[in-house]
Amino acid sequence: MVTTVGALKGNISEYRFRSRSEHTLDSKGRLNIPTRFREVLREVYTETLVVTNWEKCLRAYPVSEWEELEEKLLGQGQMEPGFGDFVRYVISGVTECTLDKQGRILVPATLRSEFEIDKDVVLNGMLHHFEIWDKTAWIEQTRKTRNRFPDFNSGLSSLGIL
Repeated sequence: MVTTVGALKGNISEYRFRSRSEHTLDSKGRLNIPTRFREVLREVYTETLVVTNWEKCLRAYPVSEWEELEEKLLGQGQMEPGFGDFVRYVISGVTECTLDKQGRILVPATLRSEFEIDKDVVLNGMLHHFEIWDKTAWIEQTRKTRNRFPDFNSGLSSLGIL
């Protein structure tokens, strides 16, 4: 589907989840999805997301991207020793969330609680999916990454970026 839409709508690379934005959950746990992310969903995918727990944040995948990840877990993942624990953890948090008419999703209370997502959140684009972070956790993670930036030089160099 991605190739077809890309061919019809122009360069597919313009339809990726990029950048970050800060948001506030309402009292019911609804999260406004940024317009630029909704545009990616409308142009390339559907308005349904699969949200699940990850390491330090929630991840939100368009359904087709999530299905690709599941296939990898079913196929290649079974070959990895001890990988069942990872699969159990990630699959246990899976919730399908459809955008409402205002462009919001309801983040399940169980996931909000597990990641201490109370009110202030950061949405961070990761090209084919996006992350939902508690704002305080995001600030801490960003600080740690910034301090490790020299560690990325070898990888960036091998990709021809440096």
